[in-house]
Amino acid sequence: MSVIANLFGRSPIRPMQTHMKAAADCARVIPELLEAMAAGDLAGIDRTRESIDDLEHRADELKHEIRIHLPKRLFMAVERRDMLEILDSQDSIADVAQDVAEIAALRGMKTPEALKAPLAALASSALAAVSQIEAVVNELDELVETGFGRHEVARVEEMITALNGLESEADERGEEALKALFQIEEEIGVGAFYWYEIINWIGDIADYAERAGNRIRLLIAS
Repeated sequence: MSVIANLFGRSPIRPMQTHMKAAADCARVIPELLEAMAAGDLAGIDRTRESIDDLEHRADELKHEIRIHLPKRLFMAVERRDMLEILDSQDSIADVAQDVAEIAALRGMKTPEALKAPLAALASSALAAVSQIEAVVNELDELVETGFGRHEVARVEEMITALNGLESEADERGEEALKALFQIEEEIGVGAFYWYEIINWIGDIADYAERAGNRIRLLIAS
């Protein structure tokens, strides 16, 4: 039996948590990537891209295994479709991190001085959202064990509300990064388009974290 099949034997939630960690680990390489870009370290950019590629591949393998082994109805009112929607949002975190690394490596991007601090702040906010959704997903087995008890549901709802706040902070950091970009776009010419993409993609990491959290909120409210 596969590792995922074995995990299902112990808990229907554990594979989702395993995948969430893989996706979060992928996103957590972004600050290292940004440091290499800020230093103009092309070899460092390539190394971090390889790390992200390996982690994204792992997350992809887990996603496919989960889709194969996920039962149609897991427990109580939770259905396969609910879990797959959460899984897709989790997986998008890893996918977007890979997109950032790919464009940085292919173009050998060196960060303009004016963007270094805003990008670092944006990445920090996005990763805070990722850590929060990972914590939420890690509460799913407790929700099941308590039969979606009122206390545990309230606890998870509070965590998701905090996640929403973190995503809003990431939006603000994204706006600040875009303002900094627009001030230098004439200087960097066509390269501004690629920095625009990177800023939006890093922001998307927080968006997908929030999307997974909001889907969990709907699940426990149903």
